[in-house]
Formats: sequence, structure tokens, C-alpha cells
Amino acid sequence: MEPVRNRTLVAWLERRQIGLYLAAIIAGGAAGFLAPGTAAAMELAINPVLGLLLYATFLGIPFASLGRAVRDVRFMATVLVLNFAVVPVVVFGLSRFVAGDQALLVGVLLVLLTPCIDYVIVFSGLAGGASDRLLAAAPVLMLAQMLLLPLYLLLFVGPELVFVIDPAPFVQALVGLIVVPLALAALTQWLARLARGREGDPPVVGRAAVGRKVMAAMQGLMVPLMMATLAVVVGSQIAGVRQELGSLLAVVPLYAAFLLVMVPLGLLAARPARLDARATLAVVFSGATRNSLVVLPLALALPEPLALAALVVVTQTLVELLGMLAYVRFLPRLVPADSRLRR
Repeated sequence: MEPVRNRTLVAWLERRQIGLYLAAIIAGGAAGFLAPGTAAAMELAINPVLGLLLYATFLGIPFASLGRAVRDVRFMATVLVLNFAVVPVVVFGLSRFVAGDQALLVGVLLVLLTPCIDYVIVFSGLAGGASDRLLAAAPVLMLAQMLLLPLYLLLFVGPELVFVIDPAPFVQALVGLIVVPLALAALTQWLARLARGREGDPPVVGRAAVGRKVMAAMQGLMVPLMMATLAVVVGSQIAGVRQELGSLLAVVPLYAAFLLVMVPLGLLAARPARLDARATLAVVFSGATRNSLVVLPLALALPEPLALAALVVVTQTLVELLGMLAYVRFLPRLVPADSRLRR
């Protein structure tokens, strides 16, 4: 009976995850407002909680069939072109509105130039998108953005600013939040495959069975981990957002404009590849959702004159989550019609 109850609870969490995410944001914000002394502890919790969330996310990546997914050339090429050729042009144009304030500029560039690899999979799936393809694309998108982000910052901001940024926290974030969870997820999947064995083989116990149990447990923890991540991020930064509200209001229209313009651009990018409706939805979500939770530790590590950049990143998270509610509701009405016209 226990496994049945667990599956029922996981299904309940997945059905209500959008409302639960909003509740987590409200709870985190309330804690930050009412007990500002907890902000430091919540900030320390960001990296551990985020690392667990990314580990759980990476467990969903089909490593065994990753080669086949990478060979899905049309989809992979579309998301890469959209995120690393089209999006930078859009971001450059939008960022000109805050080019006079370096902290705002760096924060906007950090978050809008980096495509999401975690909850984009959740929201795309809720809208009927090909979340499995986004899972397979996640390592490629992460590697590409870590390689290209310094180049974009160099082009859009200039060498004098880029050179004062200490690369050590960036490398630490890459290793701690990406490389280690990714390697652990691949190892866990390998152990789980050993546990399954071949048909007719006796059940495998020991370390292999542990891998299978860990995968099942982490799948059930995806929604709670996302809630915990959102709560500690918002709770740790909400007091700063309140203090800098006047400055941060300048970036809210930019984030809203980005969400709006990426819908037609995503649809146009998918058209030449003749992608089906599910893949088209995934492309639009990939182009619109940004990697705010992963780049936040990078923003927090910036020098003091650029400290506001971290709050600029958090502001994007709040705007984007509201935008995702609209995406989940309205995009499925647009994409099937667009796909039928294409065929």
C-alpha cells in the first residue's frame, strides 16, 4: 500500500505544481519580510537546494539514448539557433534601455542570455510540449551557454568590465551545480539499469537496487525541491528587492517584452525545421525561459559595485513564473493551428 500512496501523492503534487510554486514564492517572500534575519541562512541554502534540484532534473535525462536525441538534428539545431543566435540579438536590443546602469545591464545580460535547463521541462510538459527532447538537449544547452556567456558579455559590455569579474565563482558554480549533479545522475542511471537487468534474470540487490530506489525517490521530490528552491531564492533576496524597487522596476517591462516577443520568434524558428506541434511548443518554451536559478550564484559572486545584478536576476524569476502561467494556458491554442498551417 505504501508505494501506491506515494504514487498518489506524487501525482497530486504534479497536478497542482503551478499553484504550489506560487505558494512557495509567497511563503518565501513572507519569511523574508517578516523575519529578515533568516535571509542569510536562506542564501546559504540556495546552492545545496539548487544542486539537489538539478540532480533530480538530470536524472530525467535519458543518458542511455542521448546519442539518438543529439541526432535529432532538426530539433537540436532549432533550439541552438534560437537560443544562441536569435535571443542574443533580442537581448542586445532590450538591454540598451538599461545600458547606462552597469549593474542593471549585467544582471539583464546574465539572465536573458542563458536558456533554462530545469523548470522549462516542467512547464513545457504541462503545455503538451516535447519535454523529453528538452531533457535530452539540457546538457548541450548548459555547455553552450557556459562557453558563450563570457563572449556575449565581452561583446555587449566591454572588456574593461568583464576583466574585473572573478572567474573562480563561475567555475565553482559550473562544477558544483552542473558537472557534479550531472555525473551523479549518470552514475545513478547506470546503477538503475543494472538493477533492472534482463527479462528473466533474478532481482538485483545491493548498489544497483539503490540506484533504482534513488531515481524513484528523486522523481517524487521534484516538485518539493522546486518549491524549496523558489522559497529560499525569493526569501533571501526579497528585502533587497524591496529596498531597490525603484531601480528594479526599470527591468520589469524588459522581461515582459522578452516573454512576448519570444512567442512569434519561437514559432518562426520552428517553421523551417517542420517540427510537429509538441516539438514546436518545446522550442518556444526553450527560447523564452531563462536560467535564473543557475546564474543567481554567479550574480551573487559579482563585485560590490555590481551587487544589484543578483536582485535583477531574482526579479526576472518572478516575472517569468507569471509569464509561464500564461504560456501554459494560451500557447497550446496557438501552436496546433500554426502546425496545421505548416503541414
